[in-house]
Amino acid sequence: MDGDIKIKSEYDNYRDMQSNEFEQDAEEELPHAEVVDVFQEGLAMMVQDPLLCDLPIQVTLEEINSQIALEFGQAMTVNVCKADKDIMPIVVVQNATVLDLKRAIQRYIQLKHQREGGIQHVSWKYVWRTYYLAFAGEKLDRDEKSLREYGIKNRDEVCFVKRLRNK
Repeated sequence: MDGDIKIKSEYDNYRDMQSNEFEQDAEEELPHAEVVDVFQEGLAMMVQDPLLCDLPIQVTLEEINSQIALEFGQAMTVNVCKADKDIMPIVVVQNATVLDLKRAIQRYIQLKHQREGGIQHVSWKYVWRTYYLAFAGEKLDRDEKSLREYGIKNRDEVCFVKRLRNK
């Protein structure tokens, strides 16, 4: 019984010590601008790593996580070809659905426009009504179907195809 009391007491001391350290850290709070600067410096150091060196300077946490997942085989790159023959490397998880790919395309375009100062808003409802995605001549028409079910693997190319008007 005495041993139990001693363990509790040591745990309480540890918890109190952690609590005191937290209170001291809270007293040394930095202004928001300084925190952002420290974070940006840390991010700049991280992207110098060979694993992350392909990422843009204004990298997001989502992009870092995607790159790490790609490195460990938990994700794949799908090259999406636009009508102007521009290719977008889109990273999705291995078991991604068509809907996941569409959302990843939207995030990719949104980040690209933010970084370049381009168009602020894209009507994705219009885009998906006007175009569809195709792989090896097959229309990716079921959002809930996985990319694997369509036979899409790492580094495969998916294309935007303009829908024909029905008369």
